[in-house]
Order: sequence, then C-alpha cells, then structure tokens
Amino acid sequence: MIYFIGLGLYHETDISLKGLIALKQVDHIYAEFYTAKLFGGNIKNLEELVGQEIQVLTREEVEEGNIPIQKAEVDDVAFLIAGDPLIATTHSEMLIQARKMGIKTNVIHASSILSAAPGIAGLQAYKFGKVTTVPFTEKNYFPHSPYMAIKANMESNLHTLVLLDIRAHEDRYMTANQALEYLLQVESIKNENVTTEDSVAVVVARAGSDEPVVKADKIKNLINQDFGGPLHCLMIPADLHFMEAEALVELADAPKELFEDID
Repeated sequence: MIYFIGLGLYHETDISLKGLIALKQVDHIYAEFYTAKLFGGNIKNLEELVGQEIQVLTREEVEEGNIPIQKAEVDDVAFLIAGDPLIATTHSEMLIQARKMGIKTNVIHASSILSAAPGIAGLQAYKFGKVTTVPFTEKNYFPHSPYMAIKANMESNLHTLVLLDIRAHEDRYMTANQALEYLLQVESIKNENVTTEDSVAVVVARAGSDEPVVKADKIKNLINQDFGGPLHCLMIPADLHFMEAEALVELADAPKELFEDID
C-alpha cells in the first residue's frame, strides 16, 4: 500500500486528521519538498506526533530512484507532499505506476494553492484558465510561455494563476517582484498589451499562514513592494465581476479607483 498524503499549505498541523491516522499505520514515511515547502512548519514536530522518522527525499530519489514505489511493493508506505498530493505531474505518474504494479493506493487530499489563492483574494475559482509557472531565467533560457498562457486566458476572459519557480536544493524561491519584472520584460519584447505597468495583478504571499499577504494593484505599484518571505504567487485577472472587484478592494487593499467602471 502507498498513501499519497497532502500536507496543506504552510504548517505541519495543516495535515488532515485522516492523514495523521494513516501515518501512524504505515511502515515507512517519505516526504518531498522540491515542488513546494511548508515554511511555517517543522517536519520534526510531525515526527513527534506520529512517533516515526520521516525521510525527506530529493527529486532524484523520487523521480529516478523511485524509492516510495519500490518500498510499497513489500511494505505500507506514506508519501508526504506539500499542498494537495496530486497537483504535480510527478505524483500523478507515481499513482499510475503503483496501480499498474498492483500496489494498493490511497490519496488523502489537503488544501492547495490552486483554490486557496483565488479564495483568499475573493476571485471566483471557476473563472480561472490555464495555470502557468514563471521559471528562473538563465543566460540562454528566457521562455515566453507564461506570458503567452496569460494572453490565451485573457482572450477567453479568464483569470490566470501564476506560480513561481522553486529550487529547494539551492534555497531559491522566486519572489512576486521577480515574476512581475519577468512579465514586464516579456511585454517589452512582445508588445501585445498583456502585462503592462498599468495591468492589474494580485500578489499572495504565505497562503495558509495566520497572516498571509494579499495585495492587488497595478504592476508598477506592486513591483517594488516588500511582500516578505516565501512562498509567493501571482494572479492576473481578466474582466472582473463587481463582487470580485469589491473583494479585491476589501481583501487585497486594492485602490477603489481601479474598478470605478465596474458595476
């Protein structure tokens, strides 16, 4: 048996009671934090709760070594993932592989940034299109695909959730400021009026914490603000319903004048 268990967004106590019960029943517990990380949590505290060591695996140990699946062929295993366990493609592939190998599976869900970010800002989740991720760019690597994803969503009048790159092994977590700078740079190349300085963006920092930051404004007013520590994400809204506009003013401190024409 292998359990895929979500840890939630920020703290080790975000795990569900169902997930905690499962951890107390298995032979081995593994975790990965290269797709996301619990910045308000401590894995040692979770070990004390379950009375068992939790082995944190690298990307290579999960994707190449396939350690959780191999162990699950003979023992009961729990695989812990920040957020909801099946958001990352890697984990869905593991679930499929386990099923093909005849290994019993159980998925225990938890909160995800895909629902938390829209909700905390008051944007309607069903009005979102394709999710995209801004990567850390390099000398010969500056993809335009996130910008194009936002453009495609805009053309369908859909909001965009923009996730930001994580390189846990380097202790690098992209900030909203870096992502906004990237979008402006692509805009200067493409000139398609998708993410200009006057475009509205929403920044969410540390979703799931007791004091998350949620801030909406024009990009030019957000780009130099300090949003504190990771993790950050962005949302680029399309046309807003009047209730969404009201929510951004009340929940995300947006200037009222941004939405004067919405009724």
